[in-house]
Amino acid sequence: MSKKGKQPTAQRFGGEFGPYRKEGTTGVSLGTFKTLVWTSNIGGLVLCVIALELLFVQQEFMWGLISLIAGVLIALFPSNYEIVGMDDDVPTED
Repeated sequence: MSKKGKQPTAQRFGGEFGPYRKEGTTGVSLGTFKTLVWTSNIGGLVLCVIALELLFVQQEFMWGLISLIAGVLIALFPSNYEIVGMDDDVPTED
């Protein structure tokens, strides 16, 4: 595939994701980030408990494995967001 015309600062999923941010994206506030973390951790934990139930009690190994992978992915989701005010190079005006 040709990479012609592609920029390393491509905007994905609203611009908060990835190692490079396009100018003008805002990120999320600390309160929003904390809410995302708590929600995703609880959701991921519930899916992992369901996965353990499926794996060991119901003997449904495929559904248990799918639930376990989904739980881990959901729990890791907010780690991709950039928090507002956490920039390395904040320009100062004198």
